[in-house]
Amino acid sequence: MAHQRLPLKIGHLRQYLALINTGSGCLHRTVSFYTQVHAKYCPIQYQSSRRFGLLSRSMQKEDPELTSVRYNVQRGNFARISSEDVAVFEKLLPGRVIADPEELVGYNTDWLRMCRGNSQLLLRPKTTEEISEIIKYCNARNLAVMPQGGNTGLVGGSVPVFDEIIISTSLMNKIISVDEISGTLVCQAGCVLEALNTHLSDLGLMMPLDLGAKGSCQIGGNISTNAGGLRLMRYGSLHGSVLGLEVVQADGTVLDCLSTLRKDNTGYDLKQLFIGSEGTLGIVTSVSILCPRKPQSINLAILGVSNFENCLKALKEAKGMLGEILSAFEFMDSPCIDLVKANLQLTNPISDMPFYVLIETAGSNGTHDEEKLNLFLEKVLGEGIVEDGTVATDSTKIQSIWAIRERLAEALLHDGYVYKYDISLPLANFYDLVIDMRERVNDIATRTVAYGHLGDGNLHLNITSPTYDHELLEKIEPFIYEWTSRYNGSISAEHGLGFKKKDFIHFSKTKKAVELMQQIKVMMDPKGILNPYKMLPDKYGD
Repeated sequence: MAHQRLPLKIGHLRQYLALINTGSGCLHRTVSFYTQVHAKYCPIQYQSSRRFGLLSRSMQKEDPELTSVRYNVQRGNFARISSEDVAVFEKLLPGRVIADPEELVGYNTDWLRMCRGNSQLLLRPKTTEEISEIIKYCNARNLAVMPQGGNTGLVGGSVPVFDEIIISTSLMNKIISVDEISGTLVCQAGCVLEALNTHLSDLGLMMPLDLGAKGSCQIGGNISTNAGGLRLMRYGSLHGSVLGLEVVQADGTVLDCLSTLRKDNTGYDLKQLFIGSEGTLGIVTSVSILCPRKPQSINLAILGVSNFENCLKALKEAKGMLGEILSAFEFMDSPCIDLVKANLQLTNPISDMPFYVLIETAGSNGTHDEEKLNLFLEKVLGEGIVEDGTVATDSTKIQSIWAIRERLAEALLHDGYVYKYDISLPLANFYDLVIDMRERVNDIATRTVAYGHLGDGNLHLNITSPTYDHELLEKIEPFIYEWTSRYNGSISAEHGLGFKKKDFIHFSKTKKAVELMQQIKVMMDPKGILNPYKMLPDKYGD
């Protein structure tokens, strides 16, 4: 291929190199993430591998509309940054203050290209002490700040709304310690999830969470959003896995709760306040997390199912027959397979079916695990619950099957604009929402696809259109939240509320609960400088 000069901007290259330098063992996710965010600046197709090419037609177009304009947001009563402020930060962080608008483009825009802020300053600290000094200064000056990890969030929580100062944790990527006996990892918040998993793998351990964005997302962001992912069914949420946190509070005070103990029943469990608080109560700087042993045997089955009722029957049988080795139970509907075939040229390893389930087992004895899986498959096939399927035991085939599920978010971007919804529902009503939504929007939407973590009741409902369509959005919202509330579901299962869902929190939480959250926010961040306009339906800084 002839050499082509790429109009690559320094800020994008900086983010890309930071991801590559983590030593991620999952390069395709790292490059995929970089390409998705910045493909508009690199309009080139690499023939050797389609995943490195241009991922979305919409990314060739102009920058997305400013969030503040599209959603008519009023700026809080925060100070505006001055040259004197920049000088202070440059003295504190020599060579790590970015003010060039060209370099800030990637940091101002979320990777789905749905939200865009207008920050004029990026700070790149390396230590907790540096973040403490930054926050202390910003609090005194009433300057709003926005902590940012890998910027892989899906609800606009990881990018500014106006001109908040971005505090990137990407350089805070040191592993502090690993206790191989207890399985306790202590690290800085900027460590990339895949890099941590690679490091632990050599010690016979693994991270207790697994996400499609693992090659880019950072553990501090994972904790701040209480990320769920593929392993939650087996290992539980981060509220249980996180043993301790170090956090910089809104006045710059460092709160040291970095315990490595599994049992510590002394007073309030303060770390829980920051897990899932999306950087609105404090900035996570270091983490202590419990890591399980790495399984010696992994099997993955993809099974074809004729109706959703049989998906639930398969789940019930899997829980009963696979028990302690069941590590994931995912589902996809047939439009998901159509999507990855059309947009990523992936192939379906089994015959076309209305529904698919992915079942992963992970254990310590391969013979035992395979025997249990085979007995399960004999039963569900024999009773007509499952009609087709294949099992993978080698890593290459396992990765190729998981790619169908994990790259769905990437495939959706090819359609243009994506309306993403992350919902928890009782299993009895789980797929009814998808049916109702298709009837409501299919006349104007490009497609509606549903997939998710069936094992823990988490539905990912995605609707696409060539470009942002306000008429389509009004058909989706608030209908989807009203529907979810009517069946006692949650409007955010694992992505958080961020900017895009904050005004809908009342569909999942009572008025008193929201009021208590607001009181906690005011108590811990009186000036509202930490990640404003996010999570709660208040305008902080007024």
